[in-house]
Amino acid sequence: MAANGAAKCKQLTSANIEQFLDSIDSVLIDCDGVLWNANNPIEGAIETIQTLRERGKQPIFVTNNSTKSRRQYVEKFQRLGFSVSEEEIFGTAYVAALYFKHKLKFEGKVYLIGGSGLAEEFALQEIPFIGPGCDHVVEGEDVHDWSNIELDSEVRGVLVGFDPLITFRKVCRAASYLSNPSFPYIATNLDGRLPMPNKGRVIPGTGCLVEAVTKAAARQPTVVGKPNKLMFECVKEKFPTVDPERTVMVGDRLDTDILLGKNCNLKTLMVLTGISSLEDVERNQQSSSESMQTLVPDFYIPSFGQLHKLINKQ
Repeated sequence: MAANGAAKCKQLTSANIEQFLDSIDSVLIDCDGVLWNANNPIEGAIETIQTLRERGKQPIFVTNNSTKSRRQYVEKFQRLGFSVSEEEIFGTAYVAALYFKHKLKFEGKVYLIGGSGLAEEFALQEIPFIGPGCDHVVEGEDVHDWSNIELDSEVRGVLVGFDPLITFRKVCRAASYLSNPSFPYIATNLDGRLPMPNKGRVIPGTGCLVEAVTKAAARQPTVVGKPNKLMFECVKEKFPTVDPERTVMVGDRLDTDILLGKNCNLKTLMVLTGISSLEDVERNQQSSSESMQTLVPDFYIPSFGQLHKLINKQ
């Protein structure tokens, strides 16, 4: 599906599946849009995970979704029928907490725009925080009223994750804390929208919330989620035997999953059950931009659930 000189993207078939399997030991797998959509498992995905384990491949689950802690993700995996351990899960709530704890060696409180998943992971790392949950609407009708929003003097940094309870008041607080240039500004991810099984419906992603704070604060965040290499660095710290040359990143988004793979020199496999499409791949292949060519996966398959069928055919 590529013109001469363009980046190649091969479909996984029964003809090349064994060669593909022989080239990998570890499989990094996105969740939303790959293993499930909303609360509905992708057909065959459970069997694919089991088949990969039987073939000696280590599955590792990497997600930009910050709404759940690792514990909460284990519960969801189990509820949907997957067998996964907490140590195999790397969500942005967990990675962000590790970043504050070990990379920043942070002291003080963090102002969190996010939910219970972020709160749980930060509590486990014993990092003080405020912010999750409901906040009152801003009272008054002009800037003088809005500028009187109270601030916590112990806050020393800001993290923005997914928060369906986002308010104007929260954006005001975050931007006000960030007026101090020494305070770190961290975002879990920049995904613009969530995978949706209902065509014609759009759910804004974390990137929309980050953009609001970024504009107000006039600062750019450090992003810990995909496609930032930090996610893979965390995987490597917990699984030292993971070899980039023998690892594949499986995902449904070109600008996060596939780009993470490219940034970390991994093989890349795109599925068509989430955000990106083959039309997106073809546009990138036809582009003269090197950065767009980078977003072309090495392989694609219509569904992650079909992988076990290809393997078992052999």
